[in-house]
Formats: sequence, structure tokens, C-alpha cells
Amino acid sequence: MPVSAMTVPLWGLVIFILWTIAVVVLLLAVRIRHLSAGGSPKDFGTPDNASLLWRLYRAQANLVENLPLYLGVVFLLTVREAASPVISWLVAIYIAARLVHSAIHIAGLNPMGRLISLGVQFTCLVVLLVLAVT
Repeated sequence: MPVSAMTVPLWGLVIFILWTIAVVVLLLAVRIRHLSAGGSPKDFGTPDNASLLWRLYRAQANLVENLPLYLGVVFLLTVREAASPVISWLVAIYIAARLVHSAIHIAGLNPMGRLISLGVQFTCLVVLLVLAVT
């Protein structure tokens, strides 16, 4: 079976997965540091926006929640062999907004930036979905 070339949506998926792995590694490092300093495992699930541990946990959970949506769109684009400059731009904007969303979450910055980023992401996903099925 011939190997298909990597497309922009597939590269976007690679970036999404690598970013998720990076956030998980960072979360693990912060958890280990927390436990080494005598912290309790109970602190991992305690909502506290001032805590880097909590913000990393929420950012990681948000990435895992959103990965299947993007994966589904990439699957449709790939099996339909849909490709165009518009699709490439939408994927790039989606991935950039996804990275910005996580960075804002981890840094504990104004949640309005996360909301705007999320709106951009969902708009891109909906348009990509429409392009994939039409």
C-alpha cells in the first residue's frame, strides 16, 4: 500500500499531539516537584486558579477534550482528499489559536483571551467540517 504524503491538516495534528505531550510532561514535572516538596496528591484536583498545578491540569484536560474534534475533522479531510489554500490557512489558524489558548490558560492570564481563542478555534473547525463534507 503506498504511503500518502503528509498534508497540512495532518501536520496540524502532529503539532496538536506534540503540544499535548509537552503540556503533560510539564504537568508531570510540576506534580513531581509538588509531591517532593511535601504536597498532597489531593491538591491535584483542588480548583485554584492561582496554582500552576491546577492551571496545567485544566489546560491538559482541555487539550484532551478538544483533540477528538480536530482528529475527526482531519479524518474527514483526509479520506475525502480535501485540500486547498483555504483549508491550509484554517488549519494554521486553528492550531495557532489552540496553542495560544493553552498558553493563556497555563500563564493564568485574562480568561477573555481564552474565550476569544476558543471562538476562533470552533469557527475554524466548523468551516473545516463544512469544507470536508461538501
